[in-house]
Amino acid sequence: MLTPEKAFRIIYGKIKREWKVAFLTCFLLGVVIHMPVLLSDIPNHDGLDSMYFDQNMITSGRWFLMVACGFSSFYTLPWVIGILGILFLSGTAVVLCELLEIRKTWAVVLTSGLLVSFPALASTFAYVFTLDGYMLAMLLAVSAVLFTKKYARGYLPGAVCLAFSMGTYQAYLSFAMILSIFAILMLFAGEKAGSAQAAGKMAADRKGKSDQVRGAFLWALHYLYMGVLGAGLYLVLLQVLLKVQGKVLADYQGIDGMMSGTAGGSGIFSSAVSMYRDFFAFTFKGNVLFQNVISLMACMLLGIVTTVAAVLLMRNRKYWKNPVRLVIIVLAVLVLPLATNIILLISPSVTYHLLMRYQWVLYLIGAVALVSSSDFGKAGIWLEWAACLGAFVLVFGYGITDNIAYSNLQKRYEKTYAYCVRLLDRIEQTEGYYPGIPIAMVGVVGDEQYPSTDLTLAVTSNMIGMNGDSLLYRGDNYRSFIRNYLGATLNILPAEAMEEMYYSQEYIDMDSFPGADSIRIIDGVMYIKTENATTR
Repeated sequence: MLTPEKAFRIIYGKIKREWKVAFLTCFLLGVVIHMPVLLSDIPNHDGLDSMYFDQNMITSGRWFLMVACGFSSFYTLPWVIGILGILFLSGTAVVLCELLEIRKTWAVVLTSGLLVSFPALASTFAYVFTLDGYMLAMLLAVSAVLFTKKYARGYLPGAVCLAFSMGTYQAYLSFAMILSIFAILMLFAGEKAGSAQAAGKMAADRKGKSDQVRGAFLWALHYLYMGVLGAGLYLVLLQVLLKVQGKVLADYQGIDGMMSGTAGGSGIFSSAVSMYRDFFAFTFKGNVLFQNVISLMACMLLGIVTTVAAVLLMRNRKYWKNPVRLVIIVLAVLVLPLATNIILLISPSVTYHLLMRYQWVLYLIGAVALVSSSDFGKAGIWLEWAACLGAFVLVFGYGITDNIAYSNLQKRYEKTYAYCVRLLDRIEQTEGYYPGIPIAMVGVVGDEQYPSTDLTLAVTSNMIGMNGDSLLYRGDNYRSFIRNYLGATLNILPAEAMEEMYYSQEYIDMDSFPGADSIRIIDGVMYIKTENATTR
């Protein structure tokens, strides 16, 4: 039996150099870029209710989230959760480099950099209480594709990985679909040996062009097997666990339609048009991929370099001599926007948060992979330098964007704290107040009596949980914030308690807080008006 030291040395010796570079780059950059949120307790509105949360989200279809988040306990511990999440993300960087066959050091470093700096990750950090589970879900999603590519029956363990990924967070299904299409493109475009699908393709090469395409097509079906089996296993386990717990799916984000088959009821053609429209709208107008002239130029440079590399690859390998292969490649590219927005097919009415758009980073990573993995002679050197420059500028710019968002999140907390201190003092000084008095309020902070001080909207406009001046949107947000940060307990009633009073002239005539007449006690209930004075 080997000693632990010898065993670790053997294992370490088998780790490829590019794996080490990918993992360390992602981890170190992750700690540096996201340090503000790792070392602070700056919750967003959802985080106020999640200081301790068992993550039992089976009614949202996330039956494995409770286990995935359980490693860091169910307490919101930003440092522990953040480090664990970055470790999972570093593993994802390794899997991506292996899957896309990224070997050159500059490309490995920038692949990890793009993955860990993309603003969708910062938006996910705003929901730090569930970050580690989501990052594990992403690692499982990309691992599903790697298993399928590497092994003849890899779609079986791949299906298991996909099922547990979806059982943690369904949005990363797009990761698996996009990477599967990338793998299929590599298969038909002609890739290096090193995977089971490549070996199958080379065997077909010896039998002629028709058998070559047929062999590649049969290998491409493995990704379909993985997806179908994985989704099926996910749904079966979901149904079983719902029955065990005696629960049903909630209507949140249209998830209940997934089991009834009504989620995509608007029609396939209409849904496809919406998916393409949303894809291009977010890509060019989403204020995420580029936010200024410099990041726009970097994206354009990366796009031009990728286009030139693709054209050179087609010329060198004479794809036009095999029309069937060329048609399959074109069709795979055309399907990419649909795979990216697959969630809109499942639930057309979904509210598309930025943390659900993380998959857009794969196009940037794919561009780096394409340029770095092909040999174009002297032209290739210039292409690599251009791709390196474009990707580096984006990594730096995204890192700045993340920290601007974190800065505003910190300021939102500070302003919310100051606001709630004043409000709590006024509540306790109101004549007739007593501990436990029923309190009814809408919860929105008015913007007429307070100046807008969020200076980050040009950057954070599409980063959910990061923009705005306050953490408060509902009455229970006040209850959670005041309880957790001010140490007082308020008996804030459900929103329905405001239904009759809200449209009354008496409420309309009240001042908005901090006005003198912003708090009234009527029939034993304390009514607090915080929204704009002109709001009805």
